Amino acid sequence: MEAVTSSLLGVGIYTVQEASRLTGVSVGRIRRWLRGYNFRTKGKRHHSPRLWEGQHKPIDHAQALGFLDLIEIKFVDAFLSNGVSWVTLRKARERARELFGETHPFCSQRFATDGHEIFVELQQTGEPILLEIARNQEVFVDIVKPFFKELEFDKDHSLVLWRPATQRRLVVLDPSRNFGRPIVARRGIPTEALAQAAKASGSVAEVSRWYEVSEDEIKDAVEFEQKLAA
Repeated sequence: MEAVTSSLLGVGIYTVQEASRLTGVSVGRIRRWLRGYNFRTKGKRHHSPRLWEGQHKPIDHAQALGFLDLIEIKFVDAFLSNGVSWVTLRKARERARELFGETHPFCSQRFATDGHEIFVELQQTGEPILLEIARNQEVFVDIVKPFFKELEFDKDHSLVLWRPATQRRLVVLDPSRNFGRPIVARRGIPTEALAQAAKASGSVAEVSRWYEVSEDEIKDAVEFEQKLAA
């Protein structure tokens, strides 16, 4: 058990159901993206391979996901929601793997989208070059990256944590803490525990005394959990 636990440190672990709850992507879509699926068209049977291999092997025959899997799901969903086609998405991901040698290339600060194509930022002197990785064309454009606002990266553009957009931004998902489960940043207490306590007691001030956390942390935890439940 200790070996399993130590192997999860800095990686995070989630069930498919937990990943669905945290990302808003259905369980069925997550499983298709990670396992692949069969389908029929024009009377012929086809197979769509998995989009990437998860960070964890199945545990007790159940799919388990890591923190990078969780964020990759958010990226794929964001790209598809912004009008990027599935064919472009798959080509872009494979090209990104070739460029950066990463198992989860969308978990990078380099990515942006204009709603139709996917670009990767190459740091050069002067104006940054945005390479359209599905067709390997260089373009110079100003791109807004709204789905990166909640993520924090280190100097090497590696993903460090997810800070969901609560009012005070006091909730984090950090793979090095609590196996990546949502917590309030300062004390590391799970948001679910704080939200349930606040609901049961009806008093944010009282829960603040119980857990020795600020009322703002409790309010952000409640806001976060309410958004997940909506």
